[in-house]
Amino acid sequence: LCDRDPASIGPEASAADAIRLMLARRVGAVAVVDSEKRIAGIFTERDGLRKLALSSVDPEKTLLRETMTSAVELATPDTSAGEALATMVERHFRHLPVIDSSGKLLGMLSIRDLLQWRIDDLSQELDSLEQYVANDGPGG
Repeated sequence: LCDRDPASIGPEASAADAIRLMLARRVGAVAVVDSEKRIAGIFTERDGLRKLALSSVDPEKTLLRETMTSAVELATPDTSAGEALATMVERHFRHLPVIDSSGKLLGMLSIRDLLQWRIDDLSQELDSLEQYVANDGPGG
């Protein structure tokens, strides 16, 4: 379900570089990774709005490590889609990086992908129930 080629950038890049990458990739978040592709933080549209939009800070001169969210909630390949969705809804996250056991970035889950998964799952369940009811003949 996750984007296996997530947008990622180093912490020494500028906030403007991260925003340009998000616009180019049409995503709402970039994973901030170290030289070994381990998660150092995440920079989201919300970070840009909260920390840059109405401040006098110049995004071209502001390092990403100064504006990223460094306490990142993470998922692993063992995290179920339901667990990820519950975490994202409860914590008001729209993106959840997926890492391996060494902390390296594997992908990025988005709330949109998880909601689409849930809609597809519910649609399939509804179709099965409709077929069950339609096939139930006289005498049950």
